[in-house]
Amino acid sequence: MKRHILPSSLVAALVLTAAVMTYPALAQQQPLAPAAQQQPAASQPSAPAAATPSGPAAAASSPVAAEPAAGETGARSLKSLAPAMRELSPWSMFLSADILVKVVMIGLALASLATWTIFIAKTIELSNARRKLRASLKKIAEARSLAEAQFALGANEGVLPSLLAAAMREARLSAGISSDSGIKERAASSFAEIVRAEARRIRVGMGTLASIGATAPFIGLFGTVWGIMNSFIGISKSQTTNLAVVAPGIAEALLATAIGLVAAIPAVIIYNHFARLTKSYLELVNRSSGAAARLLSRDLDRTHGTVHPRAAE
Repeated sequence: MKRHILPSSLVAALVLTAAVMTYPALAQQQPLAPAAQQQPAASQPSAPAAATPSGPAAAASSPVAAEPAAGETGARSLKSLAPAMRELSPWSMFLSADILVKVVMIGLALASLATWTIFIAKTIELSNARRKLRASLKKIAEARSLAEAQFALGANEGVLPSLLAAAMREARLSAGISSDSGIKERAASSFAEIVRAEARRIRVGMGTLASIGATAPFIGLFGTVWGIMNSFIGISKSQTTNLAVVAPGIAEALLATAIGLVAAIPAVIIYNHFARLTKSYLELVNRSSGAAARLLSRDLDRTHGTVHPRAAE
């Protein structure tokens, strides 16, 4: 009986000892199993992609993964809207505007170009005309007759030589007429015609400035109204009141008004500036007319002064 008990007890003791020794090893291997699974996943990125489920089953099995997908969609939409917002520059708005709004913008740009061209041209013209006329008035300040004044001026061209030539012509045509008042009246009529012609010449371009300054804001406003009307038509077609839908069209429409103001404001300022300069220049022209009339009167008095003593003899 003892022979059968001793071997069984020894076997039980050996089994118990093996279980105690193998339990800590199993406890240490269980937390290491996920790490061992992650290492092949990191080393082989294509395996998880192949094993990843797709379709409605994947969305149902992993609801948390659906949220990053929605976030990625929102990020993509923001990225797609970002270039559109950056493209709202004046040039891009002009390119995307309606054909009628483009015509309005081009017309206003040409009007602005004409304004600055007139400004440069009239500034040079008025400065040269005033300088020459003042120099001519200084030259004839000491002249005693029309012939002496013409000799002092030489072959110069301008309003003062024209006035002197008109006085000489009237004196020559009225030779033998004793009425000095009639000669002076006819000469004054010729002087007035020359002064009016010079005023018309020096005011060339002023009407264009006045027209641009008066009409450019309304032309730009017409382009704005047309663009906003197209924006509201776009709202009705898209059936949405989102501001991002109509903002580009409204911006294009307001650009037409801005260009109209850019063309009109300088035109009005330049017109007023040239109106003052033209007035001062025409005053110099009137002084020249008066100087020519005085020289003609001296010549007439000198001529009658030599005739009367001869008649008395």
